[in-house]
Amino acid sequence: MIWSLLGAIAAAVCFGTASVLQALAARTAPTSTGVDPRLLVRLVRRLPFLLGTGLDLLGFVAELAALRSLPLFVVQAMVAGNLAVTAVVAARVLHFRLAVREWAAVAAVCIGLALLGLAAGHENPAAVSLTFRMALLGCVAVIAVIGVAAGRLRGAIRSAVLGLIAGLGFGLVAIGARVLVSLSPLDLLRDPATYVVAGGGLVAFLFFATALQRGSVTTTTAAMVVAETVVPALVGVLLLGDGTRHGYAWSAVLGFVIAVGGTLALARFGEPTTETDEMRPSSASLQ
Repeated sequence: MIWSLLGAIAAAVCFGTASVLQALAARTAPTSTGVDPRLLVRLVRRLPFLLGTGLDLLGFVAELAALRSLPLFVVQAMVAGNLAVTAVVAARVLHFRLAVREWAAVAAVCIGLALLGLAAGHENPAAVSLTFRMALLGCVAVIAVIGVAAGRLRGAIRSAVLGLIAGLGFGLVAIGARVLVSLSPLDLLRDPATYVVAGGGLVAFLFFATALQRGSVTTTTAAMVVAETVVPALVGVLLLGDGTRHGYAWSAVLGFVIAVGGTLALARFGEPTTETDEMRPSSASLQ
């Protein structure tokens, strides 16, 4: 199990670093109205985005490995903790100082994740029916339609809805990965969960990039964090049989609340290019 925990931590490090690179690329790409799938095409022409995507792929492999033997609520909280990594990396790269409350939020994420690691029990891939897998695939289609409609909204409500949709997409990726029984190529091609992982990831990526490009960073990221942690956690506990080590339920609940709370406090680091406008300059760099 220790390797699975290390895999979840590695995923958070990869995702957190990738977000710094991808956000820089997203802000420099030409904008358009609504949700435009061509945004992804424009982004892949930018080296920072490609490097970030490579880290995302490494992070997903690590996350998939963790989901093979850890409960969803543990892995998703750890993955959401990537904003703590983003905050530290962005502060280093962009040369600004983190406030005391932001360091406290980073520490809270670390403490929460430690409590989750303490409570984590060993899980096997969940055995679910074909109907359940097809329902997940249907959910991907539904959130895609809602996301396209949400792209026509204006202001903070658009940021919140697109962030929520992106979070649900990332949550479906995690749930789909959790119910993959076999990783052999032929089994993957036949398993609807494979297409849940692929479709959910594409939908989440598109809507999150759209929201980052034209919306409120804090609103978008906070909505995404809530959706990608709470929803999969509930599905895991209520439908997939996820649990904790005997007698450690208190540690799981407390750790989850602290980790997610700390992550929400760092929500604006979901798009670090705005920090140069919002943060106090360090002595090394006057913004």
